[in-house]
Amino acid sequence: MDKKLRKAIIAGNWKMNMLASGVKTYSEALNNAMPKEPSCEIVLCVPSPLIPALADAARASRINSGAQDLSEHESGAYTGDVSAAMLRDLGVKYVIIGHSERRAYHGEADLTVNAKVTSALAGGLIPVICVGETDEQREKGLTETLVAFQVKAALCGVSADALKGCVIAYEPVWAIGTGKTATAEEAGRMCGFIRDLIKKDFGEKVSNAVSILYGGSMNAKNAAELLARPDIDGGLIGGASLKPEDFALIITAAG
Repeated sequence: MDKKLRKAIIAGNWKMNMLASGVKTYSEALNNAMPKEPSCEIVLCVPSPLIPALADAARASRINSGAQDLSEHESGAYTGDVSAAMLRDLGVKYVIIGHSERRAYHGEADLTVNAKVTSALAGGLIPVICVGETDEQREKGLTETLVAFQVKAALCGVSADALKGCVIAYEPVWAIGTGKTATAEEAGRMCGFIRDLIKKDFGEKVSNAVSILYGGSMNAKNAAELLARPDIDGGLIGGASLKPEDFALIITAAG
């Protein structure tokens, strides 16, 4: 990561795990294990029912609250949905948008991702926009074509100033929860590819301001090597974020 241009972001994605009753214990363990003065932004993206507990437990720490999804609508008859305003009211700062599991299991299309990015920005949240290819798409040589389309679609209509407040996470689907990880060279190349896309459409100043994370099974053992790449500005961490000691080691590696 280039510390002169961007601050590292280490974000945990708990997915559908944990209970509100265990958030305080986790938060205390993480605070005890991580550096007293971490040099990165720390985020925990948790299921909606856990957000109040996280906000309460993290109030005296450096942990930022994050959500895993939001509605593209401001309000209305959308049973089960959660708006940007609702999340903001609970103290949420970041929200994951377009995660591969939302795309695969809930049929989220690129236009839906774009609508949610717009909603998040309008609601004062920082969107963490996920892009990445499947193993089949990778084998057919479609990685760059697919990722370019996903990035451009997600950012359609987003202004240069607004983009500075966005985060993009490159998450190769084939490396999520499989134990497989892109090599540091491959992950760095793809994050650089995404930065070049932004540079072409929005200019170098904007591309230098956008944090690009790697999210394909980053863990305590490989974090330092991945984070040493100039275009990898942090990680979106799945399984390892559920273990406070392991998550703390990744936070330490970002320093």
